[in-house]
Amino acid sequence: MSIDAVADELYGLDPADFVSARTERAAAARADGDRELAAAVTALRKPTVAAWTVNLLARHAPAEIAALLDLGDALRAAQRQLSGDKLRALGTQRQQVVNAMTKRAGELSAEHGRTATEQTLREVGQTLTAALADPDVADRVRAGVLPATVTYEGFGPAGLVAISGGKGRTDTEPGGKPTKRKAPARRTGPSPEEVEAARRAEAEQELADAEAGLAEARTARDDAESSAARTRSDLAEAESQIDRLRTELEHAEQQRHFAQTADHRARGELTAARSQFDRMQRWAERARTRLADD
Repeated sequence: MSIDAVADELYGLDPADFVSARTERAAAARADGDRELAAAVTALRKPTVAAWTVNLLARHAPAEIAALLDLGDALRAAQRQLSGDKLRALGTQRQQVVNAMTKRAGELSAEHGRTATEQTLREVGQTLTAALADPDVADRVRAGVLPATVTYEGFGPAGLVAISGGKGRTDTEPGGKPTKRKAPARRTGPSPEEVEAARRAEAEQELADAEAGLAEARTARDDAESSAARTRSDLAEAESQIDRLRTELEHAEQQRHFAQTADHRARGELTAARSQFDRMQRWAERARTRLADD
């Protein structure tokens, strides 16, 4: 049993089952005499719900994750080439793919018994965006063993900074050991033209992202307004129908009251008529008897 195999198993579990399973695996490693593995297993961090949701996505939609990370390669290539047109096109595609994958993650979470909150889905989207920018984050997303979500700052060629848990640049391997990023190789500084081109490409990318986000927000707003209008109309119709039914009910109750009164009177008249009939019948029988005797 290796730490990678244990991590793969544990990070595939629901967060509620993580600690008990981790304790069992660490105890099994100690029983086998492998104290180093036991310590590494014990150091594995329980995933946040958002990180678990990303891991769930990586395990149940590996093809989509692979396509997403391929897009990240294309984005980084466009940045290196300082291609503003490519960055704009890829930026729009990035926004669409991240949104679609975030929605899919929410669906998978619901299928596995957890309803993803708005905050959880926001963190999932941030992590997927970070995976597009940072190959190391991409590897962890692909493996499905994230203990926490990751945020990303910057999108320029020199600004690839992914921050795990929002507390600095140091990352953690599945065994809990801190790893430091390799320092970039020294190179000759870019020319002023290259710097200006890079800044412009990044600004264009930011504008493309903002416009894509604005379009999405406008669509969401319009959909929400349409939905609200429909629900208001449905509510008005339901209230109108309730008023009609209430009026009909009141009328029906009056009719029932009249019918009950008429039924009571009719029953009294029927009883009286039957009594009168019985008296007349007895009278007629007595008259027949006297006539027969004479």
